[in-house]
Amino acid sequence: MSTVNQHISIPKNVSSNDDMSFDFLRKKGIEYIESLGSQFWTDYNTHDPGITILEVLCYAITDLGMRINLPIEDLLSNALNPIEKQFFTASEILPTQAVTALDYRKILIDIDSKRIKNCWLQKTSKKLFVNCKEGKISLKKEDFASTPDTFIKETEIKGYYNILVDFDEKNAAQKELLKTQIIEKFHANRNLCEDILEVKEVEIQPIAVCALIELNPEANEEYVHAKITFELEKYLSPTIKYYSLAEMFEKGYSSDQIFEGPFLDRGFIDTIELEESSLRTEVRLSDIMQIIMNVDGVTVIKDISMNNCEAIETDGSVWNICIPANKKPSLCHKSTLNFSKGVLPVTVNKVKAKKYLDDLKDELAYSQQDAAKNRELNIPHGKITEADFYTSITNNFPENYGIGEIGLSESANTERKAKAKQLKGYLLFFDQILASYFKHLSNVKELLSINGDLPNTYFTQAITDMTGFDEIVNDTYLSSNEKKLDELLFGDLDDAIKRQNQIKDHLIARFAERFAEYAFLMKSLYGASSDEIVLQNKSDFLINYDTISSKRGSAFNYFNQPVSNLWNTFNVTGLENRIAGLLGIKGDKNPVTGKRGIKRKNISGLFVQLYDPNPGVLPNHFRWRIRNSANQIILTATEDYLNQHDAIKEMYFSILKIYETSEKEIEHKFENLFENRDNGIAFKDTVIDTFEIIESDTHKYSFHIINPEFIDDLSNPDRIIARQYELYETLEEVKAAMLDLLIFFKEEFSDEGIFLVEHILLVPNPDEIIDETYYMPICVDDCSGDCCVPNPYSFKISVVLPGYTFRFADVDFRNFAEDVIRQEIPSHILGKICWIGYRKDQITPKDNDLLDFEEDFKQFLIDKTQNKQDALPKFISSLSKLNSVYPTGTLYNCVDEEEDISGKIVLGRTNLGTI
Repeated sequence: MSTVNQHISIPKNVSSNDDMSFDFLRKKGIEYIESLGSQFWTDYNTHDPGITILEVLCYAITDLGMRINLPIEDLLSNALNPIEKQFFTASEILPTQAVTALDYRKILIDIDSKRIKNCWLQKTSKKLFVNCKEGKISLKKEDFASTPDTFIKETEIKGYYNILVDFDEKNAAQKELLKTQIIEKFHANRNLCEDILEVKEVEIQPIAVCALIELNPEANEEYVHAKITFELEKYLSPTIKYYSLAEMFEKGYSSDQIFEGPFLDRGFIDTIELEESSLRTEVRLSDIMQIIMNVDGVTVIKDISMNNCEAIETDGSVWNICIPANKKPSLCHKSTLNFSKGVLPVTVNKVKAKKYLDDLKDELAYSQQDAAKNRELNIPHGKITEADFYTSITNNFPENYGIGEIGLSESANTERKAKAKQLKGYLLFFDQILASYFKHLSNVKELLSINGDLPNTYFTQAITDMTGFDEIVNDTYLSSNEKKLDELLFGDLDDAIKRQNQIKDHLIARFAERFAEYAFLMKSLYGASSDEIVLQNKSDFLINYDTISSKRGSAFNYFNQPVSNLWNTFNVTGLENRIAGLLGIKGDKNPVTGKRGIKRKNISGLFVQLYDPNPGVLPNHFRWRIRNSANQIILTATEDYLNQHDAIKEMYFSILKIYETSEKEIEHKFENLFENRDNGIAFKDTVIDTFEIIESDTHKYSFHIINPEFIDDLSNPDRIIARQYELYETLEEVKAAMLDLLIFFKEEFSDEGIFLVEHILLVPNPDEIIDETYYMPICVDDCSGDCCVPNPYSFKISVVLPGYTFRFADVDFRNFAEDVIRQEIPSHILGKICWIGYRKDQITPKDNDLLDFEEDFKQFLIDKTQNKQDALPKFISSLSKLNSVYPTGTLYNCVDEEEDISGKIVLGRTNLGTI
């Protein structure tokens, strides 16, 4: 019987009921015509000109719909901005830095899989003794020998590991080199509040296996001997195998499962296989028998015995051998494999058997050579399409309309030509809308890119192929370039910052992140200028998200580091970068990666300087000034202030006014200034948003920042709030300086920062302790109860931030920041948050705990990487005396419900800081 279905038919209704169906669009169009103009228009047949226009528009819309429905890789392909630069690749966004013990095993084996067969992490700890009578701690119990035992409590400092390594290397020098590489690799991937104590070679538990085995007559006894030995070694100490990406897919893993964990250099390791390769706790004779019987050529096991190598001659054979902890079973020299074929014994050539065994090991290694190739999950590359290509709809009308490429005949009268022009003018409205849609589609690749930085979000293009086009539009349209045309048609509609924020919100939401609360708080602090600031924060967060997400729980590397990699360095914890990204703490640009990141550096002296203009003269006055990265003064106060609070308040007000200035407005105003100059019009003082450009008597230019409330009140002393004293020869130089100042404040200026201290790094070396100042302090009250033992080291961190900055002094933002920090700290770690200090030179240096903290922290890190602890007591003292600073405020009067409560203390709502 034929398997062909005889009743297949093509459906009559092929309409898709969307923008790709001409019939659907035409039907919908006529429905709208009927509902809007049925009293005046009743002829909807194809000969009607209105229906012809409708059909041409429907055709153009189907073209747009077809292009929208192209494969996404086609729409995103771009020769100048390849698709892999628009999005993170799988190897960038899916892996994480080592987190679990299995992750660490993977990266350590990956150092040299030929010499490091396997390794295992062991949890370990250091004993800590607590003297609850005197409130002291020590790593040595004898330090409290004079204290009764009833007052001594014992606890453990957790977070330490020992690493056991199974080396496939006989050379002792090579083993020491590998141990050093393992320590370096661990510290480069260290987790918060964790550290390594020792790397040691796993001890061998020798086992003897003796067997008499009958083989098939045609079996190669040397090869069988090698195969059995090879399989038994794999059983006793499994070798880790690498797989290629294709092999992992063949094993049934999905892409997110394959790339889970650290990204290795030599291929992929099956996590299940790695888990099964743990150190054996027992060896069963039944398992060994099964392994031997599975080897091709083996017929019968006539006799077999197994025991510890030292006991096999005295205790005979056992069925099960328990392996002591942290030891690896291995075949010893007393193991023998004897073969027979039938009743005849077979002599094995040991040299040939050894050669076969080496070949089997080489074959295994060779089979994994390709595992390191093609580890990337390729992003599909589409065809580069001209999605913005557009031809005027006038070219699709019948020739008798006279508006296409051929146009009207020369004999057409003036009235006929006028009607053709009127129709083209009418259709130009639809042409421009459609051309804009096509242009939008071509820019999707830029709008949705994590690196997208287009200045606008609405796009259009000129109609270039309409016959007689220059006769129906004015010169402004014809002379406009693409950028000008965008502004001309969409300038009043395109709130680019708002729309780009919405696009960034969409991209961020794909990573299950959100900035809603942050944006709301920024709006209350910065007003209208907050949108641009938040947009920059979101962009930096997205660009750095591969490291922000993968290293969110990572620590920094302190092992054998130069000073340059300990201070003024990007070598910080992953948690610091993540917190900074979520709070909008501006980072520095990394010259290597091109991305922004948090630096461990002095933040007390960042950019801002408070000083007394007349030191030694009473009463004291204060001024502020701001220096750029080159240490050049770029902005300064215009008057002296009686106290620092008023000076700082005026400085932040000036910066806020700069943030509110639009770069586009500066560009636009200077275009007018240049045009007036070229037309011979003399320059007059010009205000651009909050900038004012002035000309001196010597015809040089400068600018300053003004208070928008007093723009027209030239005599008001509060009108000018900040000055830039540099003089410029030309208006072009002034424009460049203003834009540079704007870019500096929006992209570089920040007086914020963050420090994170892992308490486990403060554990002293007990052999070099001089006195109790080397230990962190505890409170005697913490010893109360049987279950409470003070432990200032285990899984504890201190997060230190400057408490004096504009945002960090705001109570609402500080509360929000504390919530974010607590949510981001790993759940097993307890964090203390401190808002501390003053700017450099703001108070006496000895009273500035931030200044002391920075100096002592730097010296502690230098000592730490050199295995010294001379700076430890002083740093512990600095860390212990940190006190959070809070802005002054007045008690809120609850009587007036409409009173502004910003900066006021509300009982029950104002937190004074918590752990």
